[in-house]
Amino acid sequence: MSESFSFTKSKWEVLKDKKLYETPIFSLHEKTVKTAEGPANHPFYVLNAPEWINMIALTPDEEIILVEQYRIGVDEVTLELPGGMVDDGEEPLEAAMRELWEETGYKSEEWEKTGFVSSNPAIMNNYTHLYIAKNCWLDGPQKLDGHEDIDVHLMPMKRFMDLVRSGEVHHTIVVAAVAHYLLSGAHSA
Repeated sequence: MSESFSFTKSKWEVLKDKKLYETPIFSLHEKTVKTAEGPANHPFYVLNAPEWINMIALTPDEEIILVEQYRIGVDEVTLELPGGMVDDGEEPLEAAMRELWEETGYKSEEWEKTGFVSSNPAIMNNYTHLYIAKNCWLDGPQKLDGHEDIDVHLMPMKRFMDLVRSGEVHHTIVVAAVAHYLLSGAHSA
């Protein structure tokens, strides 16, 4: 195990936290802070969001389970890993199991947490918990939310990694999950 990093910067003090807007997915906050040098001369804006989960889900044949869906933010159809939000009162692993089943119809009894990442620490307060689900089996049809429109694809891991490498798969949290998967040593290649 590597030695922990010794940070040299101090945490800023939040003097004021004003909620500006609330949606079902996030709230926008304006924060006034004091740095080590004194009060900042402008406010900062933070999106408060629930924890998220993302997973590398593999079949017994080592094919990865992927979801294809339209993403309004980038206005394109993307290929991603199954994932989503952690509901109130839910543990991240419970959310991962639920999201895999709802989005793909697959289940697994073999789960491993590979780590977590801050979703975007410059403007967001949440973390994404990353998992590997092995020996997934198709348990039935998808249980999609009303706004979801998802196609499920199985693909050999090498082809998926080639798509990540080429940038065709470009969702930051998906790429972070791939990095944690590779660092975990759970892969065979």
